[in-house]
Amino acid sequence: MRAAWFESFGAATDVLQVGELETPVAEPGEVLVRMHTSGVNPSDVKKRAGSFPKLLDEGLVIPNSDGAGIIEAVGDGVDKSRIGERVWLYQAQFARRFGTAAEYLAIDASRAVNLPETTSFEVGACLGIPAMTAHRAVFADGDVAGRTILITGGAGRVGYYAVQWASQAGATVIATASNAADKAACEDAGAEHVINHRDGDVVAAIMAATGGEPIDRVVDVEFGANLPVSVEVLKVGGVIATYSSTQDPEPKLPFLQMMYKDLTIRTIIVYAMPEPAKQQAIADIDKALVADTLRHRIAETMPLAEIAKANEVIEQGSIRGAVVLTLD
Repeated sequence: MRAAWFESFGAATDVLQVGELETPVAEPGEVLVRMHTSGVNPSDVKKRAGSFPKLLDEGLVIPNSDGAGIIEAVGDGVDKSRIGERVWLYQAQFARRFGTAAEYLAIDASRAVNLPETTSFEVGACLGIPAMTAHRAVFADGDVAGRTILITGGAGRVGYYAVQWASQAGATVIATASNAADKAACEDAGAEHVINHRDGDVVAAIMAATGGEPIDRVVDVEFGANLPVSVEVLKVGGVIATYSSTQDPEPKLPFLQMMYKDLTIRTIIVYAMPEPAKQQAIADIDKALVADTLRHRIAETMPLAEIAKANEVIEQGSIRGAVVLTLD
């Protein structure tokens, strides 16, 4: 099969290879998927750069956790009726070496989720990390109906889904964006207010949007950098649900200020989500896909041969939508 892989850590153009590898077979409990698309996420790029130093201990790694395709074979214990099923995949390259950047993938049947006929394979490659992370960030601490939620980076891969999940569930959403195009994307997704976080007094702008009332929760793309604002605008008992802190990976916490507000910090990564939370996210994603109530942002689509370029696009940090590789 045609696949991409790396055998050492380093720059994308230096270590990513594309060529032929042995086609896997479906072991008991697994399905064999003919891949059509593979999603490239920041976590995939960081792994290739060396964020998990022991990742290569057992050999080469085929990257990427998300993707979509069609089941071509099943292992023992899996219903043969699943052959021919369109599926989207998540957690493909977690605690295992072989991800979605290949023509074929053998994976636990539970990680291959039915993809409605009306949903493209390109969209299917956007659901695992972005949509599931956003779902967890919005709903992990209970019903959001009637709540006011600040979603930073609302035009980003995760933020765009978070705005939709929250607004469609009855929350008042305040999003942050730094330019007119991102502002329009946040509004299109359902944000009632959009604040330019690079322009003036952000705390004052948020308070003006709420009529002076503290907010209930923050869904945050840059925990460390945004922490001073988050602590200031949150109500007593508020929650910060965060899935990244790239600019300040080891932030200093204003403990006393947080303690006196009884704040909760929730850190999120799909791999560590409780299984019931994963299944609830999958169920809600399926309902949304069938009803066509979720919008998706795909910034770039490239062939597998351009996987190094796809990694570089992610690293540059200038795009807001998903980057998808095609394997057809």
